[in-house]
Amino acid sequence: MEEELLVKKAQDGDSQAFGQIYDTYLTKIYRFVYIKVSSKADAEDLTSQIFLSAWQNIKTFQFRGFSISSWLYRIAHNEVIDFYRLRRHHENIDALSEETTAEISNITGELDQNLEIEKVKKALKRLESDQQNVLIMKFVDELSNKEISQVLNKSEGAVRVIQHRGLKQLKKYLDEPRNYTAVK
Repeated sequence: MEEELLVKKAQDGDSQAFGQIYDTYLTKIYRFVYIKVSSKADAEDLTSQIFLSAWQNIKTFQFRGFSISSWLYRIAHNEVIDFYRLRRHHENIDALSEETTAEISNITGELDQNLEIEKVKKALKRLESDQQNVLIMKFVDELSNKEISQVLNKSEGAVRVIQHRGLKQLKKYLDEPRNYTAVK
């Protein structure tokens, strides 16, 4: 309910209310973007653009059973797509910060405590974009399937399937012999 009040105030032009929304979600949105683009400068630029876009379009947001975070992730997802579309190349996920690497390590630790983080990063890089998005949102940012479905504009069932297939594919890549060199 408090979030709805903040959004309403922000929609009425209250910059302090929007500032509270910004403070609440900045770290999570930045982390999501950073994992996707692997460049601190690009992640900072994109995150700024995401929140600028959110401020400019806050009046269009409507609560439909989802937190405003779903809307922010949707904007972030679209900005990352635009980022790659404009640059026509992919950044290297191996350039993750130590903090982000530690978070990924904690997540993958649930899959297998003995996996090396380099192998996990290489395997994650090989996943399809939707699978990467779902696994990052689910296990790093701890979004619910309902929230992820809103962000990606897919049904909850589709999110579950993508998650299942992504985890299955990730496990397959992680189980490959250590000397694999094929990277998509």
